[in-house]
Amino acid sequence: MGKRLKHPAQIMSSLGMGISLLLIAGQVQALPGQSPDEAEAWIQSHPTLRPASGEKLLIRKSATPAQRFQFRSSLLQVGRSSPGPTGGIIRTEEISIYDMINGVTVARLQEALRAIYGAVIYQDYINARVVYQYPDRANVNQAVNQKTPLLAEIQGEVREGDRYAYWLEIATNDNGFAYTGRATVFLKSDLPKLETELRGR
Repeated sequence: MGKRLKHPAQIMSSLGMGISLLLIAGQVQALPGQSPDEAEAWIQSHPTLRPASGEKLLIRKSATPAQRFQFRSSLLQVGRSSPGPTGGIIRTEEISIYDMINGVTVARLQEALRAIYGAVIYQDYINARVVYQYPDRANVNQAVNQKTPLLAEIQGEVREGDRYAYWLEIATNDNGFAYTGRATVFLKSDLPKLETELRGR
């Protein structure tokens, strides 16, 4: 649909209910590997992101205090920050959803990927090879033994596609309700770094 979203609540609703958005496949310009200027230009013209005045590579939307959406395009490598050259290009893009009302599911994060990036990148994600999933049983037992239950409440998956690598993660509360999640698209060359960090948690 060509209609532009006018309110943060509409963004949250669209990403949550799977409403199709008009994004033409193959015209995405702000992907890892692009320059910050290219990313900023794409963000400024994106019919879903619709940045506020002054927003460039970091976009924040809030329907209510209990519902927030964020898109971040960064020169930093995925995962923990590390010193060193970044190459002057966008290395990581992250979609974050916080929703204490409707919750966050893997399907909702997948829909966010499709809505923001279009069919080509979404298909690359769908066809991507699963590199790492967590928590496994050993992680859960370790979290219980070390009295760090938060580690057992974080669920994630890392995939390697033909074009990019992908990291989806959701966090649940004590009742098993997932209230926050993120979908990250990043350079495949940074995949070993992230996998090492996740396996070492």
